[in-house]
Amino acid sequence: MSAPPLSNQRAIVDRRKLAQRIGETIGEADGDGRSARDAVLALLRKALENGRTELSRRLAEHPSAGHAQCGGQSFLIDQLLRLIHDFASDHLAPVPEGKRARAITLVAAGGYGREELAPHSDIDIAFFVEQADDPRTVKLIEAILYLMWDLGLTVGHSVRTVDDIVSMSKSDGTILTSLLECRYLWGDEALYEEARRRFYAEVVDGTERQFVADKLRERDARHKRMGDTRYVVEPNVKEGKGGLRDLQALYWIGKYIHRVRDAAELVDAGLFTKAEYRSFRRAEGFLLAVRCHLHEITGRAEDRLTFDLQKEIARRMHFADRQGKAAVERFMQYYFLQAKRVGSLTGVFLGQLEEQFAKKRARRGLLAGFNARPRMVRGYTAFAGKLAAPGDDWFRKDPIRLIEIFQVAESEQLEIDPRTMRQADRDSGLINDEVRESPRANALFLDLLCGRNDPETVLRWMNEAGVFGRFVPDFGRVNAQMQFNMYHHYTVDEHTIRAIGFLNAIEKGSLSEEHPRASREIHRLKSRRALFVATLLHDIAKGRGGDHSVLGAEVAEKLCPRFGLTEDETALVAWMVRQHLLMSHTAFKRDIADPKTVEDFVAEVQTLERLRQLAILTAVDIRAVGPGTWNSWKGQLLGELYDLSHERLRLGHATSGRKGRVAAKKEAVRAELGDKAALMDTHENLFTAPYWIAEPPDIAARNIVQYTVARELGEALSVHCEADEERGATLVTVIAADHPGIFMRIAGAIHLVGGNIIDARIHTTRTGYAVDNFLVQDPLGRPFGEDDQLARIERSIADGLTGGVQLVPKLAKRPLPRRGAGAFEVRPSVAFDNDASHRFTVIEVGARDRPALLNRLARALFEQHAMIRSAHITHYGERAADTFYVTDLTGDKITDPGRLEALRTALSDAASDEMQAELEPA
Repeated sequence: MSAPPLSNQRAIVDRRKLAQRIGETIGEADGDGRSARDAVLALLRKALENGRTELSRRLAEHPSAGHAQCGGQSFLIDQLLRLIHDFASDHLAPVPEGKRARAITLVAAGGYGREELAPHSDIDIAFFVEQADDPRTVKLIEAILYLMWDLGLTVGHSVRTVDDIVSMSKSDGTILTSLLECRYLWGDEALYEEARRRFYAEVVDGTERQFVADKLRERDARHKRMGDTRYVVEPNVKEGKGGLRDLQALYWIGKYIHRVRDAAELVDAGLFTKAEYRSFRRAEGFLLAVRCHLHEITGRAEDRLTFDLQKEIARRMHFADRQGKAAVERFMQYYFLQAKRVGSLTGVFLGQLEEQFAKKRARRGLLAGFNARPRMVRGYTAFAGKLAAPGDDWFRKDPIRLIEIFQVAESEQLEIDPRTMRQADRDSGLINDEVRESPRANALFLDLLCGRNDPETVLRWMNEAGVFGRFVPDFGRVNAQMQFNMYHHYTVDEHTIRAIGFLNAIEKGSLSEEHPRASREIHRLKSRRALFVATLLHDIAKGRGGDHSVLGAEVAEKLCPRFGLTEDETALVAWMVRQHLLMSHTAFKRDIADPKTVEDFVAEVQTLERLRQLAILTAVDIRAVGPGTWNSWKGQLLGELYDLSHERLRLGHATSGRKGRVAAKKEAVRAELGDKAALMDTHENLFTAPYWIAEPPDIAARNIVQYTVARELGEALSVHCEADEERGATLVTVIAADHPGIFMRIAGAIHLVGGNIIDARIHTTRTGYAVDNFLVQDPLGRPFGEDDQLARIERSIADGLTGGVQLVPKLAKRPLPRRGAGAFEVRPSVAFDNDASHRFTVIEVGARDRPALLNRLARALFEQHAMIRSAHITHYGERAADTFYVTDLTGDKITDPGRLEALRTALSDAASDEMQAELEPA
């Protein structure tokens, strides 16, 4: 794919003038090229430096000119290699007297062959040779390579005869593709043309379909390796789905089948229209520009568009902040729109290619002249599993068909023919207010959204064709919109469509093991339509500024009647969108064992129907955030909250008083102890009522056994770690003489060995012992399970409590838990709630997630004489949200305004980046 003509090429490098200076330099050395080598190399190095400086200046001046930048980089290397070839050929490896010069051709390969060099790309070259073992040929190649290496170029090279080219291409797909991209650079042009002729005649002819199949298989494997979606928030510009490699694959296929030498010839080959080719070049140019900026900023061949680099490239490419949307988010939205366009072009390209292959098959073979008849489905043609519009003006005659075709595809489980996708994309602009307000169009859309086969895939097609955003403009506003944080893995539209897919899977029962309640309760809903619409709309107002839940509810109140929902369904959807974070925030950031937590939650939910709807929406919302976001611990917390709330709503009141709940829990613990049940007779009065209410029976049983053994052995400190697969974490129980500051030291010791605390409950026995239960995960969100891992945790806690180890300096040396967190600005926040619990003051601290955070917050509370009773730790990517249930030293809530303000100051200081900087060693 040749670059466009360069303006003022000689400002990059003037080969004629440089050749003259090289000649003068050799002349000054009395014509001895060998002795002039270092001086010549210095001239070449200076020319390379000056050329790169000029190209860097041009990139800053025209930051989106990807083709011009890559073309300039390729031109610079082209000119230098031609000079290197001539210098080496004439002076470093001249033809021996009386000998014939064997033909040798210098060929650009790979990205260099396509003229797509970024500033730090490898230089891939091939030497086509007449005779590989000819001494002069070997000497010349070595001379050229050593000069390139001495210039600091990263070189990939190969040496092949024409026979090698033919034989190796037949057996190695990588070599086949690299030869397909070769571009004549310098040397014997006749040898190059002979190699090209034989390559196509002896390797390519007759293998076109196999090559296409191989390239598509490679592409699918690469996509799977890179996350199998073009909407990952840290994309790989080169290898990721919708990236440069996908465009290159189209070029390879076109070149292999139609012998095109330039991407523009894909139009003549009938694979693109002129408009599609312009779109191809626009997407390619933008991606190339982004890649060039990545190389410039990092000073290396970097293709990953990481969070920290996104902000800098957005600035370089002149994206500005807009209301509700930061410059980096606008830049990434444009990036994803280009990646989406690459996907659409790929579908169009492959559809045209399949049609061309089909026509060739029809003209030959045993079935020549036989035409299978397509069947008709609601006016559409269906053939070979694909649904197609019967004519080019099909959508123009009735634009509602732009919605209908996707609904038919979902209900009939058919793919949409790529040519029809091209028509839909072309005609999507026909969707106007009249179509949007049409009851028929909205009924079709609602049927698709709530489809029972595969609405996720078909909605994604609808989105790719531009129809989704046209029909639901509010969805169009979040199309390709990135969420600039480390929590969300996908763009808003992709997250939403994935959530609908999970909803469909739960309804089918295919996720019943992970979501048993949701899989059961989804069939008891009064309105499944409300659930699917709420899932569609829950993030619809992101990027507008303000609370997206509140703004989204307003959108729901407008859209639901248009979709055909009843007044009651509209009210339900609006409530769910407004409260779609309520259940997760309650389960993860509040103490479910505190009766007030459930009281407040039930007071907001009010009905069993709302509870069922919200629980299922919460589950699919979390799952659709990204891989690993949902885990068994979150499932258990949400399940406990659901069960407690369900019972309360079903009976209309609390099932029993405090004494009854304690008695029931003790009986459950007695059953859990089994043959050790007699321990309850000794220890049932060891703990106060809050302990029995807070701890699950299995953990309480383990605590009692551990306490008994510790007392029998006379241990002042007992630490026990055990992987708890059901909770997806490791249970760490510490029993020790209670004293102020014990929580912060345990927390620091756990963090020191790489553990993340996700939940903590702090208890004191009537005998003065602390019994603290922590749920801990490794940095990847999994339980620690290996014996040596558990031993390290136990040893670290013992050292932290008894060995006088200085935790703070050690903690400060630990790296950030996740790469890239420093790219985000997270201002510390401290909020108090004295209404969330009858007995405790609830404090919620938001801050950047980093080493020793929990330890520092616990220290601040300790220094302010606040007693921690339970802690609930939640991570949202780079953000941590730590909730503490505390009392003063007398066991009462903290209500004095002066004390609360002092706590706010202390916690804000502890959570600040400045505090982290002070702690880090010089």
